[in-house]
Amino acid sequence: MTLSNNFRNAHRLKNIAACASVCTAFVLTLIKGAAAFMTGSLSMLSSMADSLADVISSVITLIAVTYADKPLTCDHRYGYGKAEALSALLQAAFISGSACFILYDATYRLYHPVELEYMSLGIWTMLCSLMLTVALIILQKYVIRRINSQAIEADNKHYVIDLVANVAVLLSLMAVKYRQWQWADMATAAMVSIYLLLTAQKIAKRALEEITDKEIDAATKSTILQAVMSTDGIMGYHDFRSRISGNRLFIEIHLEFDGNLSLYDTHRLSEKAENKIAAIYPQAQVLIHQDPYGILEKRLDNDIIGPCEL
Repeated sequence: MTLSNNFRNAHRLKNIAACASVCTAFVLTLIKGAAAFMTGSLSMLSSMADSLADVISSVITLIAVTYADKPLTCDHRYGYGKAEALSALLQAAFISGSACFILYDATYRLYHPVELEYMSLGIWTMLCSLMLTVALIILQKYVIRRINSQAIEADNKHYVIDLVANVAVLLSLMAVKYRQWQWADMATAAMVSIYLLLTAQKIAKRALEEITDKEIDAATKSTILQAVMSTDGIMGYHDFRSRISGNRLFIEIHLEFDGNLSLYDTHRLSEKAENKIAAIYPQAQVLIHQDPYGILEKRLDNDIIGPCEL
């Protein structure tokens, strides 16, 4: 399969996952909202609020993955990949907002208890929610294994949390129905909100790392350098730097050659190294600068503050 076909296939899979997420979140919001109105359950209401945030964040994800995969243009030669990181950051904000709302309502009900009703309806609603959420998670996991999409991965993490939250809400409703433990409803809502806040922090951290051009991880960097240095004729390297934008990996590196080689020969060797990287990371865009081995010059490596792993 050619590189362009790979890219189109990745774009198609991301759109399928994003559309499925929007539809699932919309259905869950409707059924949970109706059940929350009928039962008066705070844990059900918190789950509905989370699903409503999912609708908004999933729409953002759908827009982001469509925008992020736009072809390179004259004024965006690095592409639009960071739209995915912005999407993940917005999702973290929505998740945090939902969590704060739940915590507030749980605290309020400590002093103003509410009698819960129609618990059987609530239990069946949560069972349906669990089945829909599991189906969506399976689809998203498949897409994540096939492609590297931060937006879909962030969405998936949120739905995994939703799965745990749905189980917790289901158990709390059963506790209220069969044991008359009214406090279980508020306690579950509070635990779900804390879980949401911690997850939002992780999603935001990764998104900010991409937006601020954090270097690739040490394992990926080591793999790339091993491929480069296994190329005959390359005597060394310096000024390696990288960044990620959506599913694109950008790499810049200075390679060192025998100063007696012609420009044509160094270009040919550089192309071999570039092809080795492309074989491992097809979406990588590599920029190589050729230098004579042992030359004294101002280098980026000398301006870096703090220790580096490689």
